[in-house]
Amino acid sequence: MYRVIYVSSETVPFTEAALDEMLQKSRHSNAAADITGLLLYKDGVFMQILEGPKPAVLALLAKIKVDRRHRNVALLLEGETDTREFQEWSMGFKKLDANTSREVPGYKNFDQLALSSNQFLANPSKSLGLLLAFKASRL
Repeated sequence: MYRVIYVSSETVPFTEAALDEMLQKSRHSNAAADITGLLLYKDGVFMQILEGPKPAVLALLAKIKVDRRHRNVALLLEGETDTREFQEWSMGFKKLDANTSREVPGYKNFDQLALSSNQFLANPSKSLGLLLAFKASRL
Protein backbone atom coordinates (compact mmCIF):
# COMPACT_ATOMS: atom_id res chain seq x y z
CA MET A 1 0.00 0.00 0.00
CA TYR A 2 1.29 3.43 -0.95
CA ARG A 3 0.21 6.85 0.32
CA VAL A 4 0.73 10.43 -0.84
CA ILE A 5 -0.56 13.70 0.54
CA TYR A 6 -0.29 16.84 -1.57
CA VAL A 7 -1.61 20.37 -1.71
CA SER A 8 -2.34 22.39 -4.83
CA SER A 9 -4.01 25.64 -5.79
CA GLU A 10 -6.77 25.99 -8.32
CA THR A 11 -5.95 27.93 -11.46
CA VAL A 12 -9.54 29.11 -11.94
CA PRO A 13 -12.20 29.16 -9.19
CA PHE A 14 -14.25 25.97 -9.11
CA THR A 15 -18.02 26.36 -9.24
CA GLU A 16 -20.14 23.93 -7.23
CA ALA A 17 -21.06 22.20 -10.50
CA ALA A 18 -17.40 21.87 -11.53
CA LEU A 19 -16.50 20.42 -8.12
CA ASP A 20 -19.38 17.93 -8.35
CA GLU A 21 -18.33 16.87 -11.85
CA MET A 22 -14.71 16.43 -10.79
CA LEU A 23 -15.78 14.39 -7.76
CA GLN A 24 -18.01 12.06 -9.77
CA LYS A 25 -15.34 11.38 -12.39
CA SER A 26 -12.61 10.96 -9.78
CA ARG A 27 -14.64 8.59 -7.63
CA HIS A 28 -15.32 6.39 -10.63
CA SER A 29 -11.71 6.28 -11.84
CA ASN A 30 -10.30 5.91 -8.31
CA ALA A 31 -12.56 2.93 -7.62
CA ALA A 32 -11.43 1.30 -10.85
CA ALA A 33 -7.75 1.83 -9.89
CA ASP A 34 -8.23 0.66 -6.25
CA ILE A 35 -7.38 4.15 -4.95
CA THR A 36 -9.02 5.58 -1.85
CA GLY A 37 -8.63 8.89 -0.07
CA LEU A 38 -10.00 12.23 0.94
CA LEU A 39 -10.00 15.66 -0.69
CA LEU A 40 -10.31 18.87 1.32
CA TYR A 41 -11.01 22.22 -0.36
CA LYS A 42 -10.61 25.64 1.22
CA ASP A 43 -10.15 29.09 -0.31
CA GLY A 44 -9.01 27.76 -3.68
CA VAL A 45 -6.57 25.23 -2.25
CA PHE A 46 -6.85 21.43 -2.26
CA MET A 47 -5.30 18.97 0.16
CA GLN A 48 -5.65 15.35 -0.79
CA ILE A 49 -4.53 11.98 0.46
CA LEU A 50 -4.38 9.13 -2.05
CA GLU A 51 -3.73 5.53 -1.04
CA GLY A 52 -3.57 2.31 -3.00
CA PRO A 53 -1.19 0.33 -5.17
CA LYS A 54 2.00 2.33 -5.69
CA PRO A 55 1.90 2.37 -9.52
CA ALA A 56 -1.72 3.58 -9.54
CA VAL A 57 -1.14 6.27 -6.90
CA LEU A 58 1.98 7.59 -8.62
CA ALA A 59 0.25 7.59 -12.01
CA LEU A 60 -2.64 9.61 -10.59
CA LEU A 61 -0.27 12.05 -8.88
CA ALA A 62 1.58 12.55 -12.17
CA LYS A 63 -1.75 13.26 -13.88
CA ILE A 64 -2.67 15.82 -11.20
CA LYS A 65 0.69 17.57 -11.59
CA VAL A 66 -0.02 18.29 -15.28
CA ASP A 67 -3.75 19.00 -14.86
CA ARG A 68 -4.34 22.62 -15.94
CA ARG A 69 -6.85 23.07 -13.10
CA HIS A 70 -4.01 22.73 -10.55
CA ARG A 71 -0.87 24.76 -9.90
CA ASN A 72 1.79 24.74 -7.20
CA VAL A 73 1.41 21.03 -6.50
CA ALA A 74 3.47 20.36 -3.36
CA LEU A 75 4.04 16.87 -2.05
CA LEU A 76 3.69 16.78 1.74
CA LEU A 77 4.01 13.10 2.52
CA GLU A 78 4.83 10.03 0.46
CA GLY A 79 5.64 6.43 1.25
CA GLU A 80 4.67 2.87 1.97
CA THR A 81 2.05 2.20 4.64
CA ASP A 82 0.65 -0.92 6.23
CA THR A 83 -2.80 0.56 6.67
CA ARG A 84 -5.37 1.92 4.26
CA GLU A 85 -6.93 4.69 6.34
CA PHE A 86 -9.70 5.75 3.93
CA GLN A 87 -10.88 2.36 2.65
CA GLU A 88 -14.51 3.49 2.77
CA TRP A 89 -14.06 6.31 0.26
CA SER A 90 -12.92 6.20 -3.36
CA MET A 91 -12.69 9.92 -2.71
CA GLY A 92 -14.20 11.50 0.35
CA PHE A 93 -14.70 15.25 0.06
CA LYS A 94 -15.21 18.21 2.36
CA LYS A 95 -15.41 21.87 1.44
CA LEU A 96 -14.15 23.70 4.52
CA ASP A 97 -16.08 26.70 5.80
CA ALA A 98 -16.91 28.55 9.02
CA ASN A 99 -19.10 25.68 10.28
CA THR A 100 -16.44 23.01 9.87
CA SER A 101 -14.99 23.54 13.37
CA ARG A 102 -18.36 22.64 14.87
CA GLU A 103 -18.84 19.64 12.57
CA VAL A 104 -15.32 18.21 12.92
CA PRO A 105 -13.90 18.61 16.43
CA GLY A 106 -10.31 17.84 15.35
CA TYR A 107 -10.41 20.67 12.81
CA LYS A 108 -10.41 23.45 15.41
CA ASN A 109 -6.64 23.03 15.75
CA PHE A 110 -6.23 23.81 12.05
CA ASP A 111 -9.09 26.12 11.10
CA GLN A 112 -6.95 29.27 11.02
CA LEU A 113 -4.36 27.66 8.73
CA ALA A 114 -4.46 27.74 4.96
CA LEU A 115 -4.22 24.24 3.49
CA SER A 116 -1.01 25.40 1.82
CA SER A 117 0.41 26.68 5.11
CA ASN A 118 4.13 26.41 5.75
CA GLN A 119 3.20 24.56 8.95
CA PHE A 120 1.99 21.63 6.82
CA LEU A 121 5.04 21.86 4.56
CA ALA A 122 7.43 21.95 7.53
CA ASN A 123 5.64 19.20 9.44
CA PRO A 124 3.84 16.87 7.00
CA SER A 125 2.49 14.69 9.79
CA LYS A 126 0.14 17.60 10.63
CA SER A 127 -1.52 17.14 7.23
CA LEU A 128 -2.14 13.47 8.02
CA GLY A 129 -3.54 14.47 11.42
CA LEU A 130 -5.90 16.93 9.76
CA LEU A 131 -7.13 14.37 7.24
CA LEU A 132 -7.61 11.73 9.94
CA ALA A 133 -9.75 14.20 11.94
CA PHE A 134 -12.19 14.22 9.04
CA LYS A 135 -12.14 10.42 8.84
CA ALA A 136 -12.99 10.22 12.55
CA SER A 137 -15.92 12.60 12.06
CA ARG A 138 -17.35 10.46 9.23
CA LEU A 139 -17.91 13.69 7.27
